[in-house]
Amino acid sequence: MSDHAMTALITGAAGGIGRVLCAEFRRAGYRVIGTDMAGAPGIACDHFVEADLKAVSRDEACLKRFVQQLNIPASGLTALVNNAAVQILNRTDTVSVQDWRDTLDVNVLAPFLLTQALLPYLEKAGGSVVNMGSVHAIATKPGFVCYATSKAALVGLTRALAVDLGGRIRVNAINPAAVATPMLLQGFKGKDAQFSALGGMHPLGRIAEPAEIAQVVLFLVSRNAAFITGAAFDVDGGILSRLHDPD
Repeated sequence: MSDHAMTALITGAAGGIGRVLCAEFRRAGYRVIGTDMAGAPGIACDHFVEADLKAVSRDEACLKRFVQQLNIPASGLTALVNNAAVQILNRTDTVSVQDWRDTLDVNVLAPFLLTQALLPYLEKAGGSVVNMGSVHAIATKPGFVCYATSKAALVGLTRALAVDLGGRIRVNAINPAAVATPMLLQGFKGKDAQFSALGGMHPLGRIAEPAEIAQVVLFLVSRNAAFITGAAFDVDGGILSRLHDPD
């Protein structure tokens, strides 16, 4: 690809959504830089950087090395997709300080620090940021105290960055509901009734496919979304609009 090709950095590239994001961005003509804690076969990216975002968020020198390893082209960075996340499930009685630190470092602080560090590259390319939120930012369930709080904070960060940065770059978020990743599907193996019930809780009658999430991200970083910033799109099959009262 030429140095003037569109370039996207996707964190959490080895996960179920991350892999599809990489593949869909490449299909759309982007040079894809992927990053995750460990490499894995079959990730469709042009350049992969192994990195622990907890370490990146806690050590300025580590962050600087990470940015250097990305090998961002002279034309800049078109898209930063902050997709990586940790989900530590604990009830209020047993949540530890370390649970909070690990969750907030990866889910909130890392997206901010990457946006800050990569801002010159994003501005050069007229690029934008998409933060991967969650329906848990708005409606959650027991056991998700750390995760839901972090996603609510990430949506707040999205708005604040969009306002603070103004016309320099655009910053948006999406809030997916349940997505048919390999991890989720494995968790429902042999539980067909429960899986069907999960789909039925969404007004559309099913959960999302990873490619559907990727297409919304692609739209938000495209020129077709040039007047959208500070927004958080609920890509949720309608579940946040529906009450689940007993019949």
